[in-house]
Amino acid sequence: MPVSWPKPRKFDRNLIVIGAGAAGLVSSYIAAMAKAKVTLVEAHDMGGDCLNTGCVPSKALLKSARVAHSARDAARYGIETGEVTVDFPRVMQRIRDVITAIEPHDSIERYTGLGVECVTGYARIVDPWTVDIAKADGSSQRLTAKAFVIATGAAPVVPPIPGVEESGYLTSETLWEEMATRKAAPKRLAILGGGPIGCELAQAFQRLGSQVTLVEMADRLMLKEDADAAALVTETLKQEGVDVRIRHKAVRLDSGKQLVVEAEGKQSAIAYDEVIIAVGRKARVSGFGLEELGLVVDGRMAIDAKLATAMPHIFVAGDVAGNQQLTHGASHEAWYATVNALARPFKSYKADYRVLPRVTYTDPEVASVGLTEAEAAAKGISYDVTRYDIDDLDRAIADGEAQGFVKILTVPGKERILGATIVASHAGEMIAELVFAMRHNLTLGKLMAAIHSYPTWSEANKFAAGQYRLARKPERLQRLAQRWFDWQRG
Repeated sequence: MPVSWPKPRKFDRNLIVIGAGAAGLVSSYIAAMAKAKVTLVEAHDMGGDCLNTGCVPSKALLKSARVAHSARDAARYGIETGEVTVDFPRVMQRIRDVITAIEPHDSIERYTGLGVECVTGYARIVDPWTVDIAKADGSSQRLTAKAFVIATGAAPVVPPIPGVEESGYLTSETLWEEMATRKAAPKRLAILGGGPIGCELAQAFQRLGSQVTLVEMADRLMLKEDADAAALVTETLKQEGVDVRIRHKAVRLDSGKQLVVEAEGKQSAIAYDEVIIAVGRKARVSGFGLEELGLVVDGRMAIDAKLATAMPHIFVAGDVAGNQQLTHGASHEAWYATVNALARPFKSYKADYRVLPRVTYTDPEVASVGLTEAEAAAKGISYDVTRYDIDDLDRAIADGEAQGFVKILTVPGKERILGATIVASHAGEMIAELVFAMRHNLTLGKLMAAIHSYPTWSEANKFAAGQYRLARKPERLQRLAQRWFDWQRG
């Protein structure tokens, strides 16, 4: 470490957290509960992307879209609703109301009450132990800390497509402000990117009245997910009217509101009123002094298994860490980063991602944990696969939502779970049982032994475990039992 950066003899804080999204909030909360003196710095809104432009508004949008879809489909359940009209301004107002209702959970008042010093301003680390905070009123505050947690999040990736800067494109962050001013959903909406964000927005806006074209350069949607799961979601989107264009590369955005794409060497144009770019997210690392400290490599924070940077008292958590982009994953990392920061040099932990679930909130939802078949094959891990189809589940049949499956990967010849994928209307809730089982090394037999209420969606997990046993029934023992019972009858 350069001699020009002398270490202070005394520190103002035990921990300074930069960024008040999911990771930053959890980090500062843990530090406060441990009675450390902690300062949380946020330049914009408390709650970060998740509350203001991500998880919360998108799920509120999806709910309105699902209600609209259910109303149109009501006749299937013996209910006549007449023509369904979407009041788009009221949909957007409801989203703002939802954010307002949840805001207190992430507010300055709440965290101040918990013992966290919350400072609004732009933080810049000026040396390994000192941060300068520029406030809105033009004043500044300089603080030193024994340790830091960097939780600055991520921003949407905007690829350098010709014409993109002039196109007026939207992202998952900017679309909410734009849509709030509209009287109706865009008539023609183009979405670049077939990942979770792209698929969720495509289905939502299609259901709310847009004609959506979803463009993905790869050979299928949802590349991180099980191929069967992605295929089912793709088919559902198509059935609902989404124009799904896989293996299509965006070539340029013309001034006449046209997206030019190329497939199999041929170009075609997609007319749109709005275009949303959802091709991924990149770590927010610029403007915080991190590059000047040498902590950024190729646009990412260089961190070890304990979430520490090259400077062992500076830790990273959440989207900026680049390991995953999930709110609950950010909270998970925040525990490791904060405990490692505060417990130095006595104790440290390696971040464990083995049992980190993820959910795509399309309808049906896709939830997964652990390995998919493709991941297991790529890593050379042998596995057995068991599948239970949702169309056999009584509750799904009663609800009229009998599509999807539960797929479980296990160690060959054993009941230990390596991974699971669920496609179902309530997959995000159902996966929790399998996450619990994997986290605590519970076998499929233990899952079967748990009494599940009837009729419920979670029974599908038990039935999947039953499918495993059925495929491996002890035929020799069954033959002996049959002979015994035959003998008993004389």
